[in-house]
Amino acid sequence: MKFNRQLLLYQNKLIYPYVKVFLNILMVLSYVVSALLISAVIYEYGFPITEVETTMLAQFYKVAWIVILVNILAHMTLGFKDTRLHYNAVTWILVFLLLLTLIPVLFNKPDPEHQGMHWFWNLMASKGYRLSILIIISLFDLSNGIVRLLGRRTNPSLILAGSFLVIIMIGAVLLKLPNSTFNGITWYDSIFMSTSAVCVTGLSPLDMAATFTPTGFTILAILIQVGGLGVMTFTSFFALFFMGNTSVYNQVMVRDMVNSDSLGSLFSTLFDIFVFTICIEAAGMVVIWTDIHGTLGMDLEEEVYFSAFHAISAFCNSGMSFLPDGLANPMVLHGHIPLFLYLSFLVILGGIGFPVLVNLHQTLVFKLRSLWHFIRTRHWSAKSYYHLYNLNTRIALLFTGILLGVAWLCFACFEWNGVLRDFTIPEKLTQSFFLAVCPRSVGFNSIDPGTWSIQTLMLYALLMWVGGCSQSTAGGIKVNSFAVIILNMWAMVRGSERVEVFGRELSADSIRRANATALMSLSTLFLFVAVLSYLEPQVSFRGLFYECLAAISTDGVGLGITPQLDTAGRLLITALMFIGRVGLITVLLGVVKQKKHTKYRYPSGEIIIN
Repeated sequence: MKFNRQLLLYQNKLIYPYVKVFLNILMVLSYVVSALLISAVIYEYGFPITEVETTMLAQFYKVAWIVILVNILAHMTLGFKDTRLHYNAVTWILVFLLLLTLIPVLFNKPDPEHQGMHWFWNLMASKGYRLSILIIISLFDLSNGIVRLLGRRTNPSLILAGSFLVIIMIGAVLLKLPNSTFNGITWYDSIFMSTSAVCVTGLSPLDMAATFTPTGFTILAILIQVGGLGVMTFTSFFALFFMGNTSVYNQVMVRDMVNSDSLGSLFSTLFDIFVFTICIEAAGMVVIWTDIHGTLGMDLEEEVYFSAFHAISAFCNSGMSFLPDGLANPMVLHGHIPLFLYLSFLVILGGIGFPVLVNLHQTLVFKLRSLWHFIRTRHWSAKSYYHLYNLNTRIALLFTGILLGVAWLCFACFEWNGVLRDFTIPEKLTQSFFLAVCPRSVGFNSIDPGTWSIQTLMLYALLMWVGGCSQSTAGGIKVNSFAVIILNMWAMVRGSERVEVFGRELSADSIRRANATALMSLSTLFLFVAVLSYLEPQVSFRGLFYECLAAISTDGVGLGITPQLDTAGRLLITALMFIGRVGLITVLLGVVKQKKHTKYRYPSGEIIIN
């Protein structure tokens, strides 16, 4: 026994390092092949290809299948201990589905009289099944690799900004595919449109309905969905859900990005985000379809596509529409009050913030459990109902309600006999409400902004600058920051030394970040307006100001001057959309060296402010 144990230890010490190197090489090769596989699929369905190219792609798919299969089998046999720790049940199911593709290789095709076995063999041998499994595994494999990069102690702010930049460039390439547009677009326009979609802005220098094919709009919808939820949210969810455990450092980085309370609730937070998104968008798609069914001259497939695209665009606060003239199209402008209400509530739910949705879900579950306990025992639970809603939820809901209510009333008063004069009273109320909702960061436009009164333009500009809530699909400085600034100002006016609300004292860090966010936003806005006014002297100052504000707030409701901008102007607006989505503070945190915390403090001093 002692000899066998020594021999085992000797073998592990001598062989295992080489096995580990071999497995790492296979893993890197699998990453490369996965990226090439996805690129090949994009090429096949994005370009018109010849028979020779079809044959070459088929051969590459076979090579990719072999490499990914060998990588998985090697890890299962040579590194089973590590594989068992990192693979979960879903991963093993994917591995099993991939192993089933070996059936056509190991067994001959059954006779047609065995219908079930014959059908199963054909399914396993089909290109669609094999390619679908390979794409799914490749996506999850790449997601796992991206999250592993967090273990390199990379700055999380740089990762967040870099992930948006990478997906923007990928989207630009996809929009350049011949099958994405009718007559092609320039690289400048593809980058602009990709940035507008990923940064959920909605600005466009093109006539989208006349430019993009259904394939192009599908790509835009995917970019909107990924950009709305956040690139790292997708990759982290796939890595944690399908690839099992990751390092503690990786989980801490992901937790900070998605604002999870703890490592234990990290996966549940990511899962809640995806469940909320899928359920809300699916419900939105259904109700939108019920309103437009049989009214727009579309067949069933086109109606479903219309409903799905606009549900995604509304919830992610993008505001893109493939109708000519958008929602100002006469087909939907009149007689579709439910459509505008459904879109409004989707925008509100997307802009309220995922932490608020999670907190509301937790509160609802707690109350339902208490009610069920009362029904079963006829005894009300002694647990306290206080503080079910955290401070962030209370402030977000309160100020969102105030801003929506005031804006609805003001817009109705400003435009009742103005641009709304030709609408019925129910339509006036609906359009006023829709007008109050859209500044939260959605680029939907049912009425030409160029016809609005100056009072409407000023109020709309303020609401665009504020935007939606933190950790949401909306842009702007965020309702949370605006609320903190207002509460801090009110405390100063009252002579209070502390900022208190709902029985809580706001932290100094929250106040500092809110003030810094507002100052940086205004500084960046006026800097870009100044530069653009110099580069584009032929465009009105009001148009440039609104264009820059729409870009930095990722709202997308400009005064229609985007097509008038030169290449330099469009690139500046593109950069401003990126800054508005990622956040200037995030960018600065990624490039500015952080000061270490010191244990000493300088004597305090006073500056005269009056």
